[in-house]
Amino acid sequence: MKKIILFAAGLALAIALVSCSKKVEPRQFLNDKSSPVERHGALQVVGIQLCDKDGNPVQLCGMSSHGLHWHGKFANKNVIKWLRDDWNADLWRAAMYAGESGGYVNNPAIANKVIDSIEAAKELGMYVIVDWHVLPERDPLLYVKKAEEFFEKIASAYADCPNIIYEICNEPNGKEVTWKDNIKPYAEKIIPIIRKHCDNVIVVGTPVWSSDLLSAAKDPIKGQKNIMYTLHFYAGSHGASSRKVLKKALKKGLPVFVTEWGTTLASGDGGVFEKETLEWTRFMAKNKISWANWSVNNKGEDSGTLKFNKDRDAKGGWAESDLQPSGVLVRKILRGDIE
Repeated sequence: MKKIILFAAGLALAIALVSCSKKVEPRQFLNDKSSPVERHGALQVVGIQLCDKDGNPVQLCGMSSHGLHWHGKFANKNVIKWLRDDWNADLWRAAMYAGESGGYVNNPAIANKVIDSIEAAKELGMYVIVDWHVLPERDPLLYVKKAEEFFEKIASAYADCPNIIYEICNEPNGKEVTWKDNIKPYAEKIIPIIRKHCDNVIVVGTPVWSSDLLSAAKDPIKGQKNIMYTLHFYAGSHGASSRKVLKKALKKGLPVFVTEWGTTLASGDGGVFEKETLEWTRFMAKNKISWANWSVNNKGEDSGTLKFNKDRDAKGGWAESDLQPSGVLVRKILRGDIE
């Protein structure tokens, strides 16, 4: 019986992979001067894969902002263009904190930084992740009315924009915050608001700081297309056991998008774990799992892109000497200079 179950699971995975398309394109690198959106168009989810407008599997890779209320100056066209042209980034993640002091709940004007990101992405032909960054408040239901307000505003204004990927809750956490009672009910409130306006890809957070994919895999959201689920990891803290969870979730048919990962410990410091980072990025490339690296800031933390106080005017055009070791490594990965 066990062999039959394993065979069936493997067959289901194979069908999901094949159903996306017979054509599997490698990720495009700097010799292709077309923009990511020109290449891929409106994204869709087929089986477990993120696919382009024609159903071909794609892997999008890029950078996340830090909290926009702290480091929002980097959410501008010059920086995002530099990441596209020099770093070979396909996407930019606009991380807008929800309940944090300075976040949307207390400072709705911070949404303008998200809008700046969307407008830059539209002009540059890049994808942009609109991230409702749940973290200190733990339970996404705490500010669900504000989330409904925000996503109505963005989805209605950009209904015809294929560039946007909606990340509706970053990192739900806390023992009392479960998939069944908190996260899934929240998602089932927010998804219809976005769907009134567009069919863009929506990424749903998972329990325990977006590490517990299996709760979602056992009880996925029904009746909706173009839904993915997120796994977050930091290479120095999360290794083989986290990849084992990811493998199980994929075998169960769960589409996964790594909307945030770092090269360091989960604290954001502790140095860069290059070997462990490359184990992760090679795994994600092999399985065509899209990702955004945390994060573009100049506060000097190990997981940050820039050295302390570099590019204070947020103009882009960085030399390697401006970069933290994490920035040097991630740039090489994005450019295909290291495999």
